[in-house]
Amino acid sequence: MNLARTSSNFASCADCNIRNRAVCATCDSDELSRLEDIKYYRTFDAGQQIMFQGDEMHFVASVVTGAAKLSRTLPDGRIQMLGLLLPSDFIGRPGREHVAYDVEAIQDVTLCCFRRKPFEALIDVTPHIGQRLLVMSLDELEVAREWMMLLGRKTAREKISCLLSLIGRRTASLHLQHVGDGLSFEMPMSREAMGEYLGLTIETVSRQMTALRKDGVIEMTGSRTIAIPDLTVLMAETGDDTDGGVLY
Repeated sequence: MNLARTSSNFASCADCNIRNRAVCATCDSDELSRLEDIKYYRTFDAGQQIMFQGDEMHFVASVVTGAAKLSRTLPDGRIQMLGLLLPSDFIGRPGREHVAYDVEAIQDVTLCCFRRKPFEALIDVTPHIGQRLLVMSLDELEVAREWMMLLGRKTAREKISCLLSLIGRRTASLHLQHVGDGLSFEMPMSREAMGEYLGLTIETVSRQMTALRKDGVIEMTGSRTIAIPDLTVLMAETGDDTDGGVLY
């Protein structure tokens, strides 16, 4: 089994690619300096477990690059995927001693890590971090509510369109890209993982992706590179009468 690799040599907080969206997004220079003092980086290969449900939570972290999935295993061995973690998402919960879900890398992942107890102590003296965590938690709650609607009521085409628009908009927001001229991104999930997340078979995922391509809604290069020529056209496929929901 490959072991996670630990390093303290990475970008400074001020130059980090997730700086505008991560837990540190509203920190001032003094608060960033305190985070610098306690952070370290860990990298995980695709398919490698990051955290195990029920284990003691030794650290919390922000996803810097790559993607991971949250899942929970039932007593009879069935596994349900519960969430997708993209760059700037936060892993772990301050104040909780044990891990609530399995966390697995679905791409090569780099995490910006903080030991849980020092991070909890830092929250008490850096209000911006606590406030940012609250905002991120409320955004995540809104996404969870929307995902309940998606899984319960939307068609297969609408489900896939929602997922593609979410990942596309998140990618654009992370890199401060304007989406008016279209956008392109590397899909972090396999067709199988998409089906697991959306409650669809891999055959249905493949059929719907092909249909969206033939209709000109998306363009595909290989199996993972997705281009969205016109985001408003994709948003019209989601079944929402808004701008596509919460951008978390």
